[in-house]
Amino acid sequence: MSEQPAFSIRRATVGDLEQVVALERVIFANDAWPEALWRSELESPHTFYLVAARADAPDELLGYAGLLSLPGGREGDVQTIGLAEEARGYGLGRELMRLLHLEAQRRGVREMFLDVRVDNPVAQALYRSFGYEEIGVRKGYYQPDNVDALVMRVAV
Repeated sequence: MSEQPAFSIRRATVGDLEQVVALERVIFANDAWPEALWRSELESPHTFYLVAARADAPDELLGYAGLLSLPGGREGDVQTIGLAEEARGYGLGRELMRLLHLEAQRRGVREMFLDVRVDNPVAQALYRSFGYEEIGVRKGYYQPDNVDALVMRVAV
């Protein structure tokens, strides 16, 4: 059995743009966000993004997660969360979600929302473990695959 790697997590910057976009294209090949959208997400004062790497290779990103919350708003959105294949199964996604929730609470957010593919039971299980419940379905939301999205919500 292999030893669990140590990971480092830090706030994302625009300097991470190239690596985040490259990682996004691997993780979400068919519906990856374009570079311009990523740039606006990383530059926005209303978002909070984290990046993760192995502790022994902090410049090689293996994951990311992001939160959107407007000033004075009581609602927040998990914009995205993605992990490279080799970073899965070690609790890193759980830690990224925990940190997003802490930031949401710091910002005064009381409800968090997210969309998740109906064909991604692993992500759905992670979100349910945080108390998220399904509140709706967006038909054909993920394109070009025409896959439905579950809309989920939790009080924080």
